Amino acid sequence: MSQIVRVLVVDDSAYVRKIVKQMLSRSPLIEVIGTARDGVEALEMVEQLNPDVVTLDLIMPNMNGVEFLREQMKRRPVPVIIVSIASESGETALEALDAGAVDFVQKPTALATEKVFEIADELIKKVKIAASIRLTNLPTVASYGEIESPAKVKVTSLNKVGSRAVDIVVLGISTGGPQALSFLIPQLPENFPVPVAIVLHMPVGYTEMYARRLNDISSLKVIEAREGDAVTPGVVFIAPAGRHLSFIRQADGRVVTHLDARPFDTLHRPSVDVLFQSAAEVFADRVLGVVMTGMGSDGKQGAAWIKSHGGSIFTEAEESCVVYGMPRSVDEVGLSDKSLRLDRMASAIIEAV
Repeated sequence: MSQIVRVLVVDDSAYVRKIVKQMLSRSPLIEVIGTARDGVEALEMVEQLNPDVVTLDLIMPNMNGVEFLREQMKRRPVPVIIVSIASESGETALEALDAGAVDFVQKPTALATEKVFEIADELIKKVKIAASIRLTNLPTVASYGEIESPAKVKVTSLNKVGSRAVDIVVLGISTGGPQALSFLIPQLPENFPVPVAIVLHMPVGYTEMYARRLNDISSLKVIEAREGDAVTPGVVFIAPAGRHLSFIRQADGRVVTHLDARPFDTLHRPSVDVLFQSAAEVFADRVLGVVMTGMGSDGKQGAAWIKSHGGSIFTEAEESCVVYGMPRSVDEVGLSDKSLRLDRMASAIIEAV
């Protein structure tokens, strides 16, 4: 990045405002141009200072983070990163994503300086990413009404089980992922004939709550994956934050989930590459891998594994990605069979299975 990213820091704690400012000031490409104590003050300062990115606490007096987001997005969309504690604001953080926040960083529960600074590198990275994203491509709750309700979307013609080309759909997604999945998964019908497994880059403490919320709006059963779950049709498994999701085929032919902290050398845990490689090894050529919006290249090596075993890869098209990083890494090396906008992804997946 050659341009300085101008940031507004919003938190009701003067100490946290100071620490977040110090963290961001570690990067010569970031300038903290102001701080605000609550949502009311933040609305005024966004109008006055026109920041590139806002970091936002959620639990604040006068106007909380979600209320600020809803009002600010009506006035002028701006990239917002939530900086909050999952145990205090988990459900609220998911509401904030629905309202238009682009990402979030989990604030340590212990506010000792050494603990807070542990998130500095992650926060700096996400602020830089946020400054370059396309807010117009971020689906929100308001846009869900533009798709058919799950009850109306039906698979009208399915191949018989014995001749189906796909036995599992595996999907990797990151920045913009919670919103995109809340748009995509409800379009898969209740008679969807194969399981779906998802790696979503999300901080520890949020994936179980997110799975419950996605389950509430979907025809399919959506759960956070557990050790030894039977991998069955009609179930969407979301990898728990902090552990890789893979598969084991048992002696009786059943496939179950396996959770592990290993391998330790991946950039992300869970890793899209680990999920995709395991799917290819267990399901061979009967895998459809889908790589969607996100920064970086997680999923590129895994896509190569799926292709080498005869499976297929779909990628989200640049024009609908919030961040065209993960799909680009797959597209540029020729591993993608189809590049599709978000609004066409569900129908393509349904057709493939």
